[in-house]
Amino acid sequence: MNIPVIKLGSVEEGGVPMPGIAMGTASFPFKETEATRDAVVEAIKVGYRHLDTAAAYNSEKYTGEGIAEALRIGLIDSRDELFVTSKLWCQDAYPQLVLPALRKSLENLQLEYLDLYLIHWPVSMKPGELKYPVPKEDICAMDFKGVWEAMEECQRLGLAKSIGVSNFSCKKLDELLSTAKIPPAVNQVEMHPVWQQKKLREYCYTKGIRLCAYSPLGAKGTPWGANLVVDNERLREIAKKRGKSVAQVSLRWIWEQGVCPVVKSFKEERMVENLDIFDWSLTQEDLRVIDVVPQQKINTAEEFISPFGPYKTPQEFWDGEI
Repeated sequence: MNIPVIKLGSVEEGGVPMPGIAMGTASFPFKETEATRDAVVEAIKVGYRHLDTAAAYNSEKYTGEGIAEALRIGLIDSRDELFVTSKLWCQDAYPQLVLPALRKSLENLQLEYLDLYLIHWPVSMKPGELKYPVPKEDICAMDFKGVWEAMEECQRLGLAKSIGVSNFSCKKLDELLSTAKIPPAVNQVEMHPVWQQKKLREYCYTKGIRLCAYSPLGAKGTPWGANLVVDNERLREIAKKRGKSVAQVSLRWIWEQGVCPVVKSFKEERMVENLDIFDWSLTQEDLRVIDVVPQQKINTAEEFISPFGPYKTPQEFWDGEI
């Protein structure tokens, strides 16, 4: 299957091609499981070339094993055929800890470089062993300037082809961009028809920052997830009319906004279904219906809200973009 790509970086540089849909590896509760390895192999077999993981997911080790197995059995000829994303966790979000954290992720993944490395959340935590759920007393403000300089060094060293952020508001991106020498290539955020991120999309478009959409179907089955997307009556009506699933309608809508969805299913049938979004389009009427879907953010980052931390309310965390 020929998946279209989104170009990262400046046009002058040619742009790094990022496959337009990613296979996510976050299974809650976050723990190492061999099912991740098998799912990665299956995902590559059915056509995925963009894999999304993170230190916090505890899925890097088995994602790496899946990649190694796909190479061993000839599903791909080279690691360079894949686009691999991972993320810096909050305990390592300090200038002196970024590079060691990336090297640890590369070791886990059995890779020499990442295609994309993201700051997972715009907060830091007391250094030490990775913890999830987040201990509220460990949450502290991030040194955006210092941490981003360390991320830039990761790119200069060739250990990450591109760098970016996740869960950053317009205001936080403004702060980061005010000192950045290399602008973030990507901001990975919650996005779907029930949370369309119109303001952030417009901001990132003007700054040349690409969006990736996590929880594109609402993250049902996680502590922060909900059925608001899959149970939405307007989306169901469109899906029925088009002979598609609600998931396909949501993913197609995301793609038509120029955004890369990050989908997660370890079932082969769903993997294939989620890939089937590139050879058809939503109608103008479909888009009008989706445009007026009532908006509700699902992941409000409650785990990072603390009377003792830098963000005491969700409004503070998201800078009013909620």
